[in-house]
Amino acid sequence: VQLQASGGGLVQAGGSLRLSCAASGRPLSSHAMGWFRQYPGLEREFVAAITWSTISTYYSDSVQGRFTISRDSAKNMIFLQMNDLRYEDAAVYYCAAGGSTTALRQGNVRYWGQGTQVTVSS
Repeated sequence: VQLQASGGGLVQAGGSLRLSCAASGRPLSSHAMGWFRQYPGLEREFVAAITWSTISTYYSDSVQGRFTISRDSAKNMIFLQMNDLRYEDAAVYYCAAGGSTTALRQGNVRYWGQGTQVTVSS
C-alpha cells in the first residue's frame, strides 16, 4: 500500500484544515486507515482511525469532537477534517494503514505515508 498525504498548512487557532490521503496498492478493504501526528523529539501518536468496509471510526481523547475522519472508497482516499484547531494540534501528521483499527490504536502500523505539517498560529 502506498500512501500520499496532503493538505497541511498554516492556520489560526480556532480555524480548520482538511487533510487528505490518497491510497493505492493492495485492496484497501483488508486494511484500516488512520492518522497519527508527531511532535518534535517525540514518537508518533494515534489521532484517528477508520475501517474501510464498515466505516467505524475511533479518535484519541484529545481530538474527539473536533476532528472527523472519513473515507471516499471510490477515490481510495481518506480525510481528516480538523476543526477548532489549537496550538497543541500543531505537528506533522501522517497517514497510516494497518490490519485493524485496534492495531492502529496500539501503534501497529503496516504502512506509513509521508508527513504533512500543520502549524497553528495566534
